[in-house]
Amino acid sequence: MFRFRAPLPLVLLAIPLALLLFLVGCGGGARSGETYHCPMHPQVVSDKPGDCPICGMKLVPAGDRAKGAAKAEPPHTTYTCPMHPQVVSDKPGDCPICGMHLVPKKEGAQASDAAPPGPPAAKKTMYRSTMNPGEVSDKPGKDSMGMDMVPFEVEPPAAGGVAGLAPVSIPDSEQKRMSLGTSAVEMRHLYRNVRTSARIVPDETRLHRITTRVDGYVEKLFVNVTGQDVKAGQPLLTLYSPELIATEREFLMALESARMFSGSSVPGVAQGGGHLVDAARQRLRLYDLSDSQIADLAGTGKIERAITLFSPASGYVFEKAVIPGQRVAAGESLIVLADLSAVWAEADIYESDLPFVKVGMPVTLTLPYWPGKEFEGVMAFLDPFLDPATRTLKARITLPNPGLVLKPEMYGDATLSLDLGTKLAVPTSAIMRTGEHTYVFLKGADGALAPTPVQVGARSGDFLEVLAGLKEGDRVVTSANFLVDSESSLKAALQALADK
Repeated sequence: MFRFRAPLPLVLLAIPLALLLFLVGCGGGARSGETYHCPMHPQVVSDKPGDCPICGMKLVPAGDRAKGAAKAEPPHTTYTCPMHPQVVSDKPGDCPICGMHLVPKKEGAQASDAAPPGPPAAKKTMYRSTMNPGEVSDKPGKDSMGMDMVPFEVEPPAAGGVAGLAPVSIPDSEQKRMSLGTSAVEMRHLYRNVRTSARIVPDETRLHRITTRVDGYVEKLFVNVTGQDVKAGQPLLTLYSPELIATEREFLMALESARMFSGSSVPGVAQGGGHLVDAARQRLRLYDLSDSQIADLAGTGKIERAITLFSPASGYVFEKAVIPGQRVAAGESLIVLADLSAVWAEADIYESDLPFVKVGMPVTLTLPYWPGKEFEGVMAFLDPFLDPATRTLKARITLPNPGLVLKPEMYGDATLSLDLGTKLAVPTSAIMRTGEHTYVFLKGADGALAPTPVQVGARSGDFLEVLAGLKEGDRVVTSANFLVDSESSLKAALQALADK
């Protein structure tokens, strides 16, 4: 029988090859104890391949994660937005939020620029359904479909914050670039200034209406021009009145009778004549005849056909409703005189300013065409009713008018000043207002800018009274706060999306 004897070197070479084939064949099967997990949700773990029940991604072996973590990745440059540090990219480009060019991100730059962070906020563990992400609970258990709910962590909202906004941390270098400024909340002496328009009108307490107490006819009119200056005691018009002539005749007859009965030995008869004279004289006085006119009538004994009416006060003719030859009735208005040595200014006060307007407070009136000239007055009256058309309240201001500089129907600017005392105040530029909230961005001890609701009161120049929400020494953002507000709103929106 023929035997083949292989050379010794070939035998030695075949032994390692056989061992290698054995090892490869053994490694091709499934490895015992292998686990799989989701790259996006590490809490999802399975002992066999499949899909993630949360996001649907393929489960990968847990060993691949360990190898990837152990393998050192080569260092590379990342790019970020100067205004939105949460935007990070591995290549140059533009920020998808504001459109600014992305800049290289320096390792440790943000940590060095930012203020030292405070202790991390305690996170809360919540539980979410794997099939219905909107089904959330604060306790472990099963969802409405009977599946186990998976845990996730959320950051608690900032205490006393504003809905739709979140605290932001901006590095010092970025604050300088965006010209962000802050100011301290401090105690200040505040004044409430109310500025409104005013119209000059005559003082109603200085108007004099000229009438007659008997019917008659105007024969002569000495004051016949509206606006004419009239002095007290100046004759205004002459009036023919048959009724007044009859009264004058009765007075003369009473005088004659008194002279006749004065020598009577009967005391009652002499006294009766005197009583008749006194009654006739009083009647003439009631018809607006002066004592001098009555004395002239008694001295001459002649009845005047027309009597003269004199001005009872000085002023300017404000209204004239009579002409020569006109028939006038008793009580009819003939002439109105206005004393303009002091006038009123009627101002319109808005509802928001009513709490700061008081009777007796000083008022300064200026004229737009006369710079530097001021008229000092006093608030004399506040109308108890609001004008429904303009939603304003009429206020009357008493003003001295030396030289008659202020003319009726002039317009001016009235300024009312009320001393509010020393109050806690904040710059008006720090206040952010929406339809529902009034807030500021308060700088915390860790440098974070937190939206803080405040309640403000009266305004004094560039400052507002603080009623609640801040204390003395707090620092608030006063410039570039709209940029901070945009960043805060964006961060709150991103947090809301991440929580869904």
